[in-house]
Amino acid sequence: MFSFRSIALSTLSTVSVLVSSSVFADVTLQTKFGAVTVDDNAERIVTLYEGALDALTAMDVEVLGSISTRGGDGVAQYISDQVPNIQIVGTTKETNIEAVLGLRPDVIMAPYYLSESQYKILSKIAPTIAPNFDRSKSSVWEEETLFFAKAIGKTAQAQRAIEDVHQLAEKTKSQLESSIPAEKREAMLARWMPQGPIVMADYLFANGLLSSVGLEPTHKNLLRGKRPHSSPLSLENLSVIDTDWLFLATLNKDGVDALEAAKSSPAFSRLNVIKQDHVTLVDGQTWTSASGPIAATEIINNVADALLAK
Repeated sequence: MFSFRSIALSTLSTVSVLVSSSVFADVTLQTKFGAVTVDDNAERIVTLYEGALDALTAMDVEVLGSISTRGGDGVAQYISDQVPNIQIVGTTKETNIEAVLGLRPDVIMAPYYLSESQYKILSKIAPTIAPNFDRSKSSVWEEETLFFAKAIGKTAQAQRAIEDVHQLAEKTKSQLESSIPAEKREAMLARWMPQGPIVMADYLFANGLLSSVGLEPTHKNLLRGKRPHSSPLSLENLSVIDTDWLFLATLNKDGVDALEAAKSSPAFSRLNVIKQDHVTLVDGQTWTSASGPIAATEIINNVADALLAK
């Protein structure tokens, strides 16, 4: 015969198992390469995508390894202080498979552009998740943040990080709209390359943030379809980038040197945006390579610092 105490203990044990299985259940995500299941105890994380590193860092999740940013040898400067011990396991173009294997990851968070051949290799090391969202939307970074968060049971933290960005954008928008006339809010983001400036598409991450604070990003009809940026502009065609507000990004020393050389040209100095001192130099790693809540916060603060001080 069972005693009341034994029945109670049995019931509590059953409830404990049910609660544990519901809270710490394995997670299956729909990815670029189909359904992928991540173990409920995944702790050792490698990211091969800057957006994944940003998202996880915003949620205070440790990442063991990641890739170097475009134009750099390590992670982007805006986030480097928050991940001082991270190991570099590749670049945006090439992954060091041995380095990834050496970190013994429980899950690999990959980019949307991961190739199938790379996926087949990486998925033999650990469950590999690559997002597959509509990239023509500037808000895709939010979907990706939630995607990576779901894999490790951090959805609530991701939602808070995204909401913090929304609140900062609304606050900045209110300030900008009270200080800049509606007809003076056209803005352009261009990255200065050694061959000349390229104009970035208005659906990209940073331009979406410019829209969120009340500016009006434009590419002056230089892009067709879903191209992420224009071809390089010659100095003779610089008038195309003459807008109310111009954000100029550089990725590395070559870009900086090319921009410095261009500044001495008559074509550059004739631009109204130059004459009005409405040009802001920005970090290309943050503005044209990164994505995620931390980068979003950095960009919005850059805009506020630049425009509200004019």
